[in-house]
Amino acid sequence: MSVAEPWLLAGRAFTSRLLLGTSRYPDAATLLEAIDASGAEIVTVSIRRMRLQGGTGESILELIPRDRLALLPNTAGCMTAKDAVLTAHLAREALETDWIKLEVIGDDRTLFPDVEQTLRAASELVRDGFQVFAYTNDDPVACRKLADLGVAAVMPLGAPIGSGAGLRNPYNLRIIRELVQDAPVIVDAGIGTASDAARAMELGMDGVLLNTAVAEAQRPAQMARAMRLAIEAGMLARDAGRIPERLYAQASSPTEGLIGT
Repeated sequence: MSVAEPWLLAGRAFTSRLLLGTSRYPDAATLLEAIDASGAEIVTVSIRRMRLQGGTGESILELIPRDRLALLPNTAGCMTAKDAVLTAHLAREALETDWIKLEVIGDDRTLFPDVEQTLRAASELVRDGFQVFAYTNDDPVACRKLADLGVAAVMPLGAPIGSGAGLRNPYNLRIIRELVQDAPVIVDAGIGTASDAARAMELGMDGVLLNTAVAEAQRPAQMARAMRLAIEAGMLARDAGRIPERLYAQASSPTEGLIGT
């Protein structure tokens, strides 16, 4: 399989499997450089933390080239289904998009999702015609329930938001991949470096969404390119079919016909 082969997400075809956040960058120039280096075709923006119009200073919307990048507004900062639904409707009106990355946080220290509120909000938003990208825990049951609701993508965390801890529970991610066959599965949050992104793809994920790992790297654009290459490498390795893991050694050279035998 070619890494450039298009894949479908919310009814649209994309080549890149890296979705990139737009917060925490030191300046606008660095953000744009990182986006270009990443090859991302989808970027996320926080509706509750951005200036949509008016005021002074440059808006994030004025920076992002929307002719070649799809905007994925998110409900970051919401802690109830009611707030998330309201934020999604504001995003649809302001940005003229039915896409929404649903985040409903249950604890402001760990930033773990509130699964009950997430399911409630997802159900309402799907009924309202949104393409819901649902961020949730790495809980196979919760992920299956979200897929059953008809979300556009199920997005289990790799580790807590901004932690850079990598994939803390790859076993659950494998189970999620097995249980969710009818919706894209995208690892969201916790990615720290390129090997984490490669591992996610090797586990069968359809894509990776990350922000802090690039935005707070010492050289963001270089890290963005590393993530791009890692996702391609992980996908290629998965499709190539790895060798089985063995308890004991196995000689790589044939033993027949050796001198002295």
